[in-house]
Amino acid sequence: MLRVGLLSLIVLSLVACTGKPEGIEPISSFDSERYLGKWYEVARIENRFEQGLSQVTATYTARDDGGITVVNRGFDMSEARWKEAIGKAYFVDDRSSAHLKVSFFGPFYASYIAFHVGENYDHAFVTGNSKDYLWLLSRTPSVSKTTKADFLSQAQKLNFDLTNLVWVEQPLPKPVQ
Repeated sequence: MLRVGLLSLIVLSLVACTGKPEGIEPISSFDSERYLGKWYEVARIENRFEQGLSQVTATYTARDDGGITVVNRGFDMSEARWKEAIGKAYFVDDRSSAHLKVSFFGPFYASYIAFHVGENYDHAFVTGNSKDYLWLLSRTPSVSKTTKADFLSQAQKLNFDLTNLVWVEQPLPKPVQ
């Protein structure tokens, strides 16, 4: 009986990690091919695995097994070195829903939910399995004032706690000569 209870607890915790926060709906007409490539992290709710990182990027590439390879990279000023995490992601439902499960640590998965993507796939608002996670991603190191305002407005309407929101330091583009 204890074994069944423990197994049930493990299964429930894994399901909860790939669940959706209340009020969050993934994009239902998601084009995963357009989403692939390099994204810059413009803002995030600070979290333990990215704490103190700047120049953060996420690069997504197609996997042969139908999933997506995820490479997250950021610079840790306190250690003066780059940190990188490589993971894999799979669609929770079908490929047209922007709800994926992502793993950087063996069999443990967490939700990755894009709930807004710009018309040209130039920026995205992303969360995890709870409202403790929130990211503003962009194809460029910075976004327009309009995109920033839309991000903040949607985050507030969806009841994200923005107390620990960090605007990620990204390198300035090099001048054209």
